[in-house]
Amino acid sequence: MTLDGKIALITGAGSGIGRATALALAARGVHLVLFCRTAAKLAETATLAASHGVRIETLTGDVADETACAAALALARDRFGRLDILVNNAGNVRAGRLEATEIADIRAMIEVDLLAPILWTRAALPLLRASGDGAIVNVSSGIALVGAPFYATYAAAKAGLARFGEALHRELLDEGVRVLTVYPGATETPMMASNKAGPELGFARETPEMVADALVDGLFSGAREVIRANETRRAMITLNRDHPEEIDARFRTMKPRLEAAVADHHAP
Repeated sequence: MTLDGKIALITGAGSGIGRATALALAARGVHLVLFCRTAAKLAETATLAASHGVRIETLTGDVADETACAAALALARDRFGRLDILVNNAGNVRAGRLEATEIADIRAMIEVDLLAPILWTRAALPLLRASGDGAIVNVSSGIALVGAPFYATYAAAKAGLARFGEALHRELLDEGVRVLTVYPGATETPMMASNKAGPELGFARETPEMVADALVDGLFSGAREVIRANETRRAMITLNRDHPEEIDARFRTMKPRLEAAVADHHAP
């Protein structure tokens, strides 16, 4: 995909992977519509991205609000005349035992991590089809590939998003819109600040810029998926598919430590 001159809409653009993706795309000459909840964070991202000489439009709102989705797409259409790339990046997490997780937190994860990307994609498809060279990027999670204890609902939502992308990719074959699914591992973002688990518990971290660069490279190369994982993590993904009982054994030994480390993990 040729990126220079394209128009991209990014949700969750105020910080973390969303901000890093905005800057990486701007560096490739992509004009941006940036969306997130917090005006101050959004303004910071816009200022940084504008230094690359691209045009920037911003809009604040709740990604789970269908009227906000319609407003963001209208902004892209009115200011740029089209939309080429939709990046469904906004996310929500609340770790902990399922029976101890508030129903409101369960609903919020499903709405932000799964339902919102589906509805934003559905609404954006007419513009993306009109582009003739459109792309949808869904930011899933490594937990969608290897389900971790204390992340049951988050894993369900992110795995659902991954299969949504796979099915939609096949639905859109030869129709001028492709789908890229990105599976970040643990990433140093504000959403991870309350997670105290380290590499010994399977949470070796990388920077948002590393994820964003891989995402943009995947767009450029036409990849279907980008999995952020070192050699050990890739081996776990394969083992989880072929011999999941061995992954069970690993989690059995670390459960108490992991539960304590992620007990306060929640989206800011």
